[in-house]
Amino acid sequence: VESERAPGFCTSWKAGRPVFTECLSTLADGLAVSLVGANAFATAAPLVDKVVSVSEEYIAIAILRLVEMEKAVVEGAGATGLAAILQGLLPELQGKKVVIPLCGGNIDTTVLGRVLERGLVADKRLVKVWLTVSDRPGSLAHMCKLFSTAGASVKDIYHERAWLKSDMFSVQIQVVLEVRDSEHADEVTKIISENYEDVKFYQGQI
Repeated sequence: VESERAPGFCTSWKAGRPVFTECLSTLADGLAVSLVGANAFATAAPLVDKVVSVSEEYIAIAILRLVEMEKAVVEGAGATGLAAILQGLLPELQGKKVVIPLCGGNIDTTVLGRVLERGLVADKRLVKVWLTVSDRPGSLAHMCKLFSTAGASVKDIYHERAWLKSDMFSVQIQVVLEVRDSEHADEVTKIISENYEDVKFYQGQI
């Protein structure tokens, strides 16, 4: 299993020989090899049944799952096996008992914090939204009450007045909300959209 941003062995395996592959930055930096060694390839290739490349989002989610459920800190390279299963790249393993080696815990604490946050974003447990509200007393309280009623917790909030192009009595607010799961995220976004006209949700990948 490799990151799709550094598929050195995957490319070589398909070609039947070591092939130079450009490696981009990846959470699984321990697997980022531009050119597989000739001896290593000759040894491994006959023993490999399948090679898959996983997305960065699922590597982050795998690290998050291991911290939350197994209380284990694993670096990106060590979490790629779980990432492949979570991403659905190994359907032949469904319904079977599977052993996943968790090899490597060499991850910096500051990097781990960023990875966990990005894992929450990829897992749709953080929702980022921009909305324009009236800049009058009570508007912010009404907005926060709406979030609370929906079961969302405000993680971060930022006000923007100076660069707003609408009327002088409005304010744009950027909010990051914590939600339970993807279904809850959909519920929260629906409630916000129903109550505010000028609203934009962050749609992107890590």
